[in-house]
Amino acid sequence: MKKRIVMLMTGIMSAAMLLTACEASKGLETDRLKITQYKGVEVEQVEKPKEISDEDVESRIQMMLEGQAETKEITDRAVQGGDTVNIDYVGKIGGKEFEGGSAKGYDLEIGSGNFIEGFEDSIIGHKIGETFDWNGKFPDNYGNTEYAGKDVVFTITVNGITERNVPELDDKIVAKLSENAKTVKEYKEEVKKQMEDAAEQEYEDTLAGEVWNKVLENTEVKKVSDKEQEKMEELLRKLYESEAKQYGMELEDYVKAQGMTVEDFNEQVVKASAEQNIKAKLVTEAIAEKENISLSDEAYEEHLKKLVESSGEENVEEMKKMLGEEAFEEELRTTALNNLVLDKITESCIQKASGK
Repeated sequence: MKKRIVMLMTGIMSAAMLLTACEASKGLETDRLKITQYKGVEVEQVEKPKEISDEDVESRIQMMLEGQAETKEITDRAVQGGDTVNIDYVGKIGGKEFEGGSAKGYDLEIGSGNFIEGFEDSIIGHKIGETFDWNGKFPDNYGNTEYAGKDVVFTITVNGITERNVPELDDKIVAKLSENAKTVKEYKEEVKKQMEDAAEQEYEDTLAGEVWNKVLENTEVKKVSDKEQEKMEELLRKLYESEAKQYGMELEDYVKAQGMTVEDFNEQVVKASAEQNIKAKLVTEAIAEKENISLSDEAYEEHLKKLVESSGEENVEEMKKMLGEEAFEEELRTTALNNLVLDKITESCIQKASGK
């Protein structure tokens, strides 16, 4: 966090006058809105990032190594623990097949615990092409009470076997995982720094979010034009249409899938969201003007770069195409300016422990 800026006041003033001036300076009012307080707002204390341990780093690196694992088809041996097997199975209770007890071409990792106890272990030692029966029993506390405690027979056929080979951490694999680190030691240091930065960023984002919500609570919007409201609603509809298309649906079908009518969606989601977005934009611009905060070209480009990194260039270009160049840049600049405003107002916030 940036160091809090302390303003020195000069002149001879009475204590009462000084107090009044300080209180007044905590908020602002324009012809469009009134913010009772945006400086020194009180929020619940946000937990500081925990220290990243060596175990945390090892765990993260193991996840990265898992991502580099190679899958190999096995044809010359029987199933072992940790293998992934492709199986057909038919389950019977009292000699009759039951619902949900059969499947074909099912991929199962041995040791995953996805089936009742004993099922996965029974496959170990069998080879491709073998079919066998396994006699088991559903646990007494099984979720489906119809099957709980009952004996079951599964006829299982092994169709295929694959194993995942996770590479060891060495300088060679480090070259694949990192652009900068050359050795295992350097890579571990890099991963730890990344985790620390991510934890600190999460802390700052959480705190800023609490502060921003508080400032919005302290804000009363006086005036919004119909044209402004309609423009924002149209922008939001385009965003929702884009989201619907990702699921291969039209907006109307997407809305109905959420259990809403189009009328309710327009009133409860689009209209309400538009009002909140306009409020946030007005607050951002008002505080920026009051505090002489301006968005430089460099800050804008940096914000755009981060958007591309987080969303992907293709998604950003699609968003730009959908909203239009002008609307896209306007929204992006507002968001970038909001980040600067958040930095400013978070500096002066007061965190209070819960219950105090």
